Amino acid sequence: MTLRPDLAIIAAAVPAGARILDVGCGDGTLIAALRAAGVDARGLEIDPANVTAAIARGLSVVQGDANRDLGDYPDDAFDYAILSQTLQTTERPDKIVDELLRIAPRAFVSFPNFAHWRIRLALLWGGRMPVTRLLPVAWYETPNIHHVTVSDFRDLVGARGIAVEGAWYLTGDKPASDAAASWRAEHAIFLISRG
Repeated sequence: MTLRPDLAIIAAAVPAGARILDVGCGDGTLIAALRAAGVDARGLEIDPANVTAAIARGLSVVQGDANRDLGDYPDDAFDYAILSQTLQTTERPDKIVDELLRIAPRAFVSFPNFAHWRIRLALLWGGRMPVTRLLPVAWYETPNIHHVTVSDFRDLVGARGIAVEGAWYLTGDKPASDAAASWRAEHAIFLISRG
């Protein structure tokens, strides 16, 4: 099974035997890959159709809303929490990050970088929110309610005393360097932990 590049990075970094919760797991693609690698993987997903698809594949996924339901999980219930391409859709990203690190000592968080040069250029020249491969719908249809950048996320975790154990950046589907990631990376993946 071929994973999206951000999910492949996360899957490669999770050790066998780990207990994970994939928050906003979609149809369970990452969960299936992690289970095949010997990881105890479970999911939380808001979309009923995705929950049904994941359960039909034999995956342990429950329907729920990260904004309200993460509080139902006990402290340290997992080794890792995963929030892939979902942070920007949450009501309070800062509270979600806190919840991730309450239920697990480490969390992977990935998101589209709204400061990528193509987005900046589209705003500068066209004066409109862009439609791109990673942001494929018009501003009025998008589930994205917070436009997070690499620098914004680093500031958030720094202000909260959260450690960054790893960071990966993608341009297209290819790895990008840390140099000037705030404007060169289309997508960012962070591994964070309690400080």
